[in-house]
Amino acid sequence: MKILLKEIMYSKNLTVRQVSILTGVSHSTVSDICNGAMPHMDTLEKLAKGLNVRITDLFESPYK
Repeated sequence: MKILLKEIMYSKNLTVRQVSILTGVSHSTVSDICNGAMPHMDTLEKLAKGLNVRITDLFESPYK
């Protein structure tokens, strides 16, 4: 399952550093997720909250 963090960052014109500051997720973890790593649920929750999106928005889905 693909995480759409890069796409969300692009749409909001955010850098890895900015996402890290907004979400409290480390720079290296944000970078790893952008490069295909699968994050833990607590990390997904932080990303969704900090980026003001739903957790489901972070996942690629044919049903959207």
